Amino acid sequence: MADYVLETQHLGISFGGLKAVDDVNLKISKNELYGLIGPNGAGKTTIFNLLTGVYKPTTGTFFLNGEELKGKSQEAINHKGIARTFQNIRLFNNMSVIRNVLVGLHNQPEFKCDPFSSMLRLPRHYDVEVRMRDRAKEILRIFDLEDERNNLACNLPYGKQRKLEIARALATNPKLLLLDEPAAGMNPNETEELMRTVRFIRDEFDITVLLIEHDLKFVSGLCDEVTVLNFGTTLCQGKVSDALNDPEVIKAYIGG
Repeated sequence: MADYVLETQHLGISFGGLKAVDDVNLKISKNELYGLIGPNGAGKTTIFNLLTGVYKPTTGTFFLNGEELKGKSQEAINHKGIARTFQNIRLFNNMSVIRNVLVGLHNQPEFKCDPFSSMLRLPRHYDVEVRMRDRAKEILRIFDLEDERNNLACNLPYGKQRKLEIARALATNPKLLLLDEPAAGMNPNETEELMRTVRFIRDEFDITVLLIEHDLKFVSGLCDEVTVLNFGTTLCQGKVSDALNDPEVIKAYIGG
């Protein structure tokens, strides 16, 4: 089990009598770029909500580096090392770009400052503040957002807002990064740049990435393996090329 960064065992959830996700088994290795695909309503975002503590599984469980996280709070799961972005961008719109990233850094032990030092504005408080801003700027630089750092998040164009949300998630220092439709609304150039950025994040920060995406060209150009969902159950798992050529997967996407 500890051989995998993420492992789900018979993961499922029901709402009333409806099984939204049923018996999903994922095994994702360290540094893997893994795709979770399927038609609308297949249960992809529901799985992200289970993995981040938004929902509690009705059946099954899941592990991060061998540690069971079922039942833990959203905050506890984030501290353990799972971070996410959202299908609909969720930024602190009336805060600056850099402050959005600073929010993500606050859960890191290296940036903790005792209340006494902060209240009295002792040197340690300023030291932590400087180091946090330096780290935030370093992360923004990866996404070519450093020059935008003092602008309000709401004033960024759509593509840059997407990148800022990923930057904020990265600031929490995750072991597993969940990206929910990161290329949605991006033009082809932005999508290509995002692909390079995700690879860089994986290599530079030693992070495993699980992503949901409807752009199958993006998935096939980035991911090592995929799980295809349909009506909350696993339709196919394996290499991207095999999955995208599977007759049942094609049928699920384009209909009978």
